[in-house]
Amino acid sequence: MDTLSWPRYFRSVWISDTHLGTRTCQAKALRSFLSSLRCEQLYLVGDIIDLWQLKKNWYWDADHDGCVQTVLRMAQNGTHVVYVPGNHDEFARGYCGSGIFRIIEMAEHAFHETADGRRLLVIHGDEFDGVVKYARWLAFLGDTSYQFALSANRWFNLFRRTFGYPYWSLSAYLKRMVKNAVSFISNFEHALAAEAKRRGADGVVCGHIHHAEIKTIDGVTYCNSGDWVESLTALVEHPDGTLEVLRYAELQRVPALALAS
Repeated sequence: MDTLSWPRYFRSVWISDTHLGTRTCQAKALRSFLSSLRCEQLYLVGDIIDLWQLKKNWYWDADHDGCVQTVLRMAQNGTHVVYVPGNHDEFARGYCGSGIFRIIEMAEHAFHETADGRRLLVIHGDEFDGVVKYARWLAFLGDTSYQFALSANRWFNLFRRTFGYPYWSLSAYLKRMVKNAVSFISNFEHALAAEAKRRGADGVVCGHIHHAEIKTIDGVTYCNSGDWVESLTALVEHPDGTLEVLRYAELQRVPALALAS
C-alpha cells in the first residue's frame, strides 16, 4: 500500500462512481485510499458496483475484492457506512431499509448533519438526469461511448508517459469542451440544489456525472464527490465541518494512470 502524506482522519467521507467490476475502475488507488482512512461516517453515493458492465463482460480482480473487504472492515470497526445506490447498481435499491446487510445501512437517500450544523441531502442524482430517466436505451448507448473514451484515454496516456508527458484526461476534456455536456452539468447541478432546498436541506452531496465540485447555488451548498475511473476524487468533512474535495492523484504526486498499473 502507498504511504499517504495527508491527514488520515476525517469526520465524514463521500465516494461515488467507483464502477467496481470494470477495467477502467482504478481499484488499486481506491483500495489504498480506503485503507488509509479513519472516519466516523462513510457514504457510498451510488454506482459503486457497475452491474451494467458486469452483465456484458465480467471483470473482478483482487483489488476490486479488496475494496469491498476494506469497506466491510471499516463498518465492523465502527465506521457508520451508508450505501445510497445509483443507476449502475440499482439492484441494491430493492434492499433499502430492509436491514439485510446489517453493518451497512442501505438507503435511497440520506441526510447528513455536518459538525457546524448544516443539513445535507445525500443522493446519487440519476433521477435528475433526463437521459437516464426518460430514455434508458440512450443512457446505455452513452455508457458504451463513455467506456470507449476511457479505453482510448488509457492508450493515449501510455503514449504520453512514454515520452515523459504527464497524465491528461481525454474524456474529461471532451466533457468540458462539448457545449451540450457543459449545459447538462449546469442543469444537473441546479436541479440537485433545487431538490435540496425543496426538502429543507442546506446542501446536497451527489455523484453520477463524474464531476467533483463544491459550489453555492441559490444559497444551497452543492457538492459532487466525483469518481474513481478518471479523477480519483472524494468529498471529505473535516472535524470542524469544513468540506473539501480530495484529488488522490495530486495528493500522491504521481500521474493518475500510474496508480492503475
